[in-house]
Amino acid sequence: MPAVFVWNASSQTDILKYRNISGIEMSLSFTMCGISRKEFPKKLDQICQIKGCEKLRKWLRSIKNHIYWTAASSTTGPERVAKWTSIINHVHEDPNFPAYLHPQRISRDENKWLSAATMPFYKLEKVLANKRILKDVAKLSPHHQTSTVEAFHSVLLRFAPKNVVFPFLGMLCRLYLAALHYNENAGRPQATSATGKPIYKLAFPKAKKGEYRVRKVKTQQTFGYVEELLDLIFNQVFVDPSPYVDEVLGIHIPPALSSACDRPEMEEAISSRVTRFNQ
Repeated sequence: MPAVFVWNASSQTDILKYRNISGIEMSLSFTMCGISRKEFPKKLDQICQIKGCEKLRKWLRSIKNHIYWTAASSTTGPERVAKWTSIINHVHEDPNFPAYLHPQRISRDENKWLSAATMPFYKLEKVLANKRILKDVAKLSPHHQTSTVEAFHSVLLRFAPKNVVFPFLGMLCRLYLAALHYNENAGRPQATSATGKPIYKLAFPKAKKGEYRVRKVKTQQTFGYVEELLDLIFNQVFVDPSPYVDEVLGIHIPPALSSACDRPEMEEAISSRVTRFNQ
C-alpha cells in the first residue's frame, strides 16, 4: 500500500513535479499567503493603471480579503471555487453556493460599482476566473497556514541576520534563542488603554503602495527565558561544566558546502582570473 502524505504549501509547481516523478500519493493544499501573493495581485495593479479602470483599485482590499474568507468558510473544492467566483458573479446560479451570507447593504460610494459588459469588469473577470487560479483556489487549506512560520522567520532574522556568516554551533545557538524568544512572546494579548479599550495603530506597509493597515498593539515583550538561561549557566554549568562540554562536543558538525568543491591553488586561481578590463 503506497504511503499517503498531506502537504500544506504556499506554491505548487515544484511539489506537483515531485509528486508526478515520485508516484507518491499526496493530498496537497495551499495556504492563502501563496495564493494572495501570486501573479493575480500584480495583474490587478496593472489593470488599475489603465485609463477607465481606476475604480477597480477600490476593490483590491476586498478581493484579497475575499480569498481568506473563501478558504476559512468552505469545506470542499467546488464550494471554494463557487464562493471565489461569487465576487464577480452576483447572480448565484451555482448550487454549491446558492445565496449570499451577508446582509443587504447600501453603499456609501456609488462610483465604485462595476457594470457588466465594461472594460474594468471584463479584465477583472479574466484575471479572477483564470483556470490556474481556480485550480489553486480549489486546493486552499481551511486550517493550516504558514503565517506563524513566517513570523518565526522574522524573529530568526533578528538573532541571525543573513548578511552575517556564523559557524555551525553559533548558528545553532542563535536558532535555539530565537525559538525560546518566539515561544514566550508569540501569544501575547492585545494591549489596552487605562480605560480598558483595545489599542490599535495605523501602518503603511511599503508593499501595499500607500494603503494603510489597522494592526493590534500587543503587550510588551518579555524575556523570562534569559533569566532561566543565566540561572542555568551560573548555578549548574559553572559548578560542573564537564557534562555540558561533553554534550556540545558530541554534536555532529557537518562539513562546509564548499568542501565538496575542487579547490585550486591560489596562484593558479589568480593567473586564470579574467576581467573585462584585463583579458
